[in-house]
Amino acid sequence: MNDYLTGFGNHFASEAVAGALPVGRNSPQKPAFGLYAEQLSGTAFTAPRHENRRSWLYRLRPSASHAAFVPCASAFDQAASALPLAPNRLRWARAQAEAGADFVDGLTPMLGNGSAERLEGCAVHLYAADCDMERRVLFNADGELLIIPQSGRIELLTEFGRIDVAPGHIALIPRGVRFRVTLPEGAASGYVAENYGALFRLPELGPIGSNGLANPRDFEAPVAWFEDRDERFELVQKFGGRLWSTSLDHSPLDVVAWHGNLAPCRYELARFNALGTVSFDHPDPSIFTVLTSPSETAGRANCDFVIFPPRWMVAEDTFRPPWFHRNLMSEAMGLVGGAYDAKAEGFEPGGLSLHNRMSAHGPDLDSWRGASAAELKPHKIEDTMAFMVESALPFVPTAAALSSAQPDYDGAWAQFPKAILPRA
Repeated sequence: MNDYLTGFGNHFASEAVAGALPVGRNSPQKPAFGLYAEQLSGTAFTAPRHENRRSWLYRLRPSASHAAFVPCASAFDQAASALPLAPNRLRWARAQAEAGADFVDGLTPMLGNGSAERLEGCAVHLYAADCDMERRVLFNADGELLIIPQSGRIELLTEFGRIDVAPGHIALIPRGVRFRVTLPEGAASGYVAENYGALFRLPELGPIGSNGLANPRDFEAPVAWFEDRDERFELVQKFGGRLWSTSLDHSPLDVVAWHGNLAPCRYELARFNALGTVSFDHPDPSIFTVLTSPSETAGRANCDFVIFPPRWMVAEDTFRPPWFHRNLMSEAMGLVGGAYDAKAEGFEPGGLSLHNRMSAHGPDLDSWRGASAAELKPHKIEDTMAFMVESALPFVPTAAALSSAQPDYDGAWAQFPKAILPRA
């Protein structure tokens, strides 16, 4: 009997119990013997085929079922000079606005990685504001800003023109562009993804072909508009991860005309042309990428912006919500509206979650039970909009984020039953 599989980089298949390995399926709705299907990804989903490394595992219990990690006392850790980044999964409730906070004062940095100085990595912030930036203007020297409203419409007054952005839209502000935020509805909250690396662009479509996902013509740039105001303005710059301020005797939003291919824009998420399987198995979330910031490694993103919009689910013999998985990429996830199909409770609109590199995660117990027993007829997921900011670099939570995280998020995976194998 050969106890080893030979070769390197081959696609192997093995089962210790006959019938445990699905045939022709990766994520069946009900794996044999009550096993749990899980994908382990050693490369980004979009890595070139000849470099892509992943395996499907069918196990007795989800690898997500564990309590929080705590530091080990070892010589290895003692050699490290910096405070360790815990690998634990985290989740937060929506941000609450303090009275009198404008967009700048209402920004709460939550997660970050890389280095703005080295032009790599990204960050995720929450914002909650209840007053306008009256004579205050902001620009970011560190990176471009992707603003994702969750509650309340905002108006961006920029050097290039005015952009109205409501929940269900996003706005992209290039690095260096000056703008201020007003609140037509009196209050607003949401998310900001900050990209330090290569500029966001539409992902390559590859075998999808020429149509699908986000279409270039649906991104809207503003028409020229300007302010002619000779009065005191504060100009705030984000530089090196900090905010800096100077005073002007006029509004810096005084651009009367412009042309070029660097401009702020907005995009309505409902225009995203979602694609998916029409046979079986749940596709990788990369199929929902709206914008990507590539890295120097092909297929491995510095930062991806991915959405989970309303869509039809028609796959047969498939666990339709996102399966259990451990990824090379780190995932920060938010919810604009509705419910997310892999979480029954605890993840609410305006909230945020973090699953860093190789942190096991997936559906909670109620979502798993429901999807495992569901009648697999065509079903449309409606009234939802979730998103993910994904990066090849692990996210480091800020001190404010660590102090406000929900307790016992690990409990979402605590009660899964053990699969029962047949007796020999």
